[in-house]
Amino acid sequence: MIPTEARNAPHGASYSEPLNGWSDAPRRGRGFSLRTLIVLRWLTIVGQSAAILTAHQGLHFPLPLWPCLIVIAISAAVNVGAMARVRRLEASLPDGRQTAIHLGFDIFQLGVLLALTGGLENPFCLLLVAPVTIAAAALPARQALMLGVLALMAVGLLFFWSEPLPWRPYEDFHLPTLYRLGMAMALVTGVVFTAGYAWRVAADAEKLELALATTQDVLQREQRLAALGGLAAAAAHELGTPLATIQVVAKELQRASAPDSDAAEDAALILQQAERCRGILTQLSQQPEGDDALYADVSLKALLEEVVEPHRGFDLAFEVLVKTPPGQPAPRVRRLPEVVHGLSTLVENAADFAATTVRVQAVVDAGWIEIDILDDGPGFASDILPRLGEPYVTSRPQGKARQALAAQIAAAARPSKRRATVEAPIAPSQGGMGLGFFIARTLLERTGGSVSVGQGLAQSEAKGALRGARVAVRWARPALEVAA
Repeated sequence: MIPTEARNAPHGASYSEPLNGWSDAPRRGRGFSLRTLIVLRWLTIVGQSAAILTAHQGLHFPLPLWPCLIVIAISAAVNVGAMARVRRLEASLPDGRQTAIHLGFDIFQLGVLLALTGGLENPFCLLLVAPVTIAAAALPARQALMLGVLALMAVGLLFFWSEPLPWRPYEDFHLPTLYRLGMAMALVTGVVFTAGYAWRVAADAEKLELALATTQDVLQREQRLAALGGLAAAAAHELGTPLATIQVVAKELQRASAPDSDAAEDAALILQQAERCRGILTQLSQQPEGDDALYADVSLKALLEEVVEPHRGFDLAFEVLVKTPPGQPAPRVRRLPEVVHGLSTLVENAADFAATTVRVQAVVDAGWIEIDILDDGPGFASDILPRLGEPYVTSRPQGKARQALAAQIAAAARPSKRRATVEAPIAPSQGGMGLGFFIARTLLERTGGSVSVGQGLAQSEAKGALRGARVAVRWARPALEVAA
């Protein structure tokens, strides 16, 4: 059943939570941990220091040594501060914003170092591509785009201003402007295309990871459902004997009681409910018939009426509606056992928590069939929404169905209403194991439907906002509709 915590939402709350595994949201990178960024920067500092010292001491190039070392020292100081922050927090989780800031600093630091050592004439200007590529692979699109723009700005500034390329004093080395322009265009092309390639590869990898996680989730739910099917068959077998004993004892009580006495009516009620339990167990133990042509397809309205009918008879108003485009008839749909059972479970949950009204409505358009089950109860609580659809998630107090059952028992104590009590159906739900919504979701998704939850029917008097619960099941028309 739907957990009770999910029905205790504040008035005016609004939720719309998809319960199927897939999501059409854009790729969202999570960045690197701070420890990873620290290691990468130490490697960069070591490489930059080695290149500067080799050029100055080994090749004797007249480059500005101390300004270059100061720029590298600033990068080292930033890294030391980041290490202190890691120790203070005692945790280093991936953070996209933090990764973007550190990569932006690295682009700025590398740009300053290149400006001191020849700008675009320096062959190490190719390293400007690296931070942008990392950002494209690990960060959301907005942050990666900002870092790409920062790198392109650095390329533009280096083209117009930089110190001369350090070279041997006795040789005159000067690159023409056209070559420098070609280097700038090559860097722009490298930044754009390399980052774009990294973005697409990362996006495809994330889609594959999502597909794998979704497949594993579906398989896990199918395994749970198969296990529940085995438990149901075992329960049907084990409960047969005690039900037979109850029926025998009830018949003995009925024969031993006066025909119009209260005891005879109580025995008749016990027999009726025991027979109903036996019928349910018989359905559990039988294999579904797939060749019943008479009920292979029904009208959409008839399907909804079939789902709602077992839950009528209490102090609730059930509304069944079918909305189609103007001038078009309601489609005929396949009467799939998974659909009937799944929708019936959702209607039962709505009846348990509704105050006065449960509405079951189908909305049909050119491409979709959506069935909404709405009630005017307390609604879903935000803290339980992430767990909806998982097995054994429930905490049900005295809900609507239990109150209805208590009213029946109280009415049974009055002789004038005992006959009506015997003929009335039992309350639809008497508590839950937290399996109803899980089974319903699994069965409905097996038929190609997607399940989502949201607002219900009732109107809050205080704020004028909607409350109550809404469960929507949506199919593509070919998945449910019978072809003409």
